[in-house]
Amino acid sequence: MLKNKTAVITGSTSGIGLGYARALAAQGANIVINGFGDAAKIEAERSAIEKDFGVQCAYSAANMMNGEEIATMILNAENEFGSVDILINNAGIQHVSPVDEFPVDKWDAIIAINLSSAFHAIRAVLPGMKTRGWGRIINTASAHALVASPYKSAYVAAKHGIAGLTKTVALEVAEKGITVNAICPGYVWTPLVEAQIPDTMKARNMTEDEVKREVLLKAQPTKEFVTVDQVAALAVFLCSDAAASMTGTLLPMDGGWTAQ
Repeated sequence: MLKNKTAVITGSTSGIGLGYARALAAQGANIVINGFGDAAKIEAERSAIEKDFGVQCAYSAANMMNGEEIATMILNAENEFGSVDILINNAGIQHVSPVDEFPVDKWDAIIAINLSSAFHAIRAVLPGMKTRGWGRIINTASAHALVASPYKSAYVAAKHGIAGLTKTVALEVAEKGITVNAICPGYVWTPLVEAQIPDTMKARNMTEDEVKREVLLKAQPTKEFVTVDQVAALAVFLCSDAAASMTGTLLPMDGGWTAQ
């Protein structure tokens, strides 16, 4: 479906981002992954994408807090592969604190990585998409793009910002063959989430199952984690011709969280 297309996915060396990369590669797209982590592990994931799916896969270490590095990442991808047809803005970080105690440096970092990086990447990728008359931009938002939770002021503000950015860009390029949508997952089962469970068990004197149901999944009526494969499958659909009339949408995948 995506043969001869190229996808750039930020924050994609693990978790949801890596799921996106592998799902799009399975459809024939060349891939640029991005993010921080152990160099050997990143190389293993990069080479596995090439081996498993017969596509080309490059790695960019661009810092999502630096607009110039983001623009250079897009330019390098265009030079290496000839185009960037799909952009998935997925990079994100989190910090939890009451707003009057929220560290200023954490606020600045979350806004930069979770929101401003998407602006810089979209700004860099749109000229080529407009020239070719085709493009798919997908922003990983969150249920927190639609509802709020206490102690997550920067994250919620950034994800609400992503919602507004998604709608605005969609309107600007509606006649250019480019769609812009946001996926809004609830809690997704990733290695990062799994790693938080032992500390939460100890801090709250709970069993693993209690932590999952009463803490992590408290807001999700299904009491089931969203899976990486489910989120990635929705992204693949949004890249398809069947989704050509879907743009400016915020798509919850949250086990009923935002239905309440």
